[in-house]
Amino acid sequence: MALIELKTVSKIYTLGSQEVIAVKDFSLQLEKGEFCVLAGPSGSGKTTLLNLIGCLDQPSAGEVWLEGRNVATVPAKELAAIRLNKIGFIFQSYNLIPVLTAAENAEFTLMLQGMDKKVRREKVRRWFVDLGLEGLEERKPSDLSGGQQQRVAIARAMASDPAVILADEPTANLDSQTSEELLAVMQRLNEERGATFVFSSHDPLVIAHGKRVVRLVDGHLESDQCVS
Repeated sequence: MALIELKTVSKIYTLGSQEVIAVKDFSLQLEKGEFCVLAGPSGSGKTTLLNLIGCLDQPSAGEVWLEGRNVATVPAKELAAIRLNKIGFIFQSYNLIPVLTAAENAEFTLMLQGMDKKVRREKVRRWFVDLGLEGLEERKPSDLSGGQQQRVAIARAMASDPAVILADEPTANLDSQTSEELLAVMQRLNEERGATFVFSSHDPLVIAHGKRVVRLVDGHLESDQCVS
């Protein structure tokens, strides 16, 4: 059973009197442990696909399946729980809460899950050690570099042990050296911990790190290549 399956998915947005086809008749299977890049220029549909995989949006046609369940048949309350417990998100703008410390940001999902404060603090402490953030726990996001903020975002995504981590243009606001370092971190987490990553990116550096590269053009699948 595939971890994620998109079955002939289309997504159409209405802008005024116009319809915009973001994704058209797109099918894809993703297995546990993949390190997959959805690659393509701006407007190719890759972020739309991430939103569909992440249960942030519903397709106009076709089906999205997660761990053997058709997402369209899942009640709204349970779908929110799936997003909280099964899916980790990493964004290009980090999406850290400015008034919280780095550790509190990384704990946020665990807090929403109802985990005991002492337990979640220890779990995040271990992630900060693993990700090279030790000593930065009490800093606010404004006191961290872009690379450090994105590492905090990775810790937040990984801390809840999600089934899949979705990373939308995660290197867009970073220089090439910092991007390379963060991609190496995520690749290590994939190889050592079996974490499943799905990226959307037009960054050649991200694409070069992909073990599987799915290329999109105008919402259509152009190619699907596994890289050794």
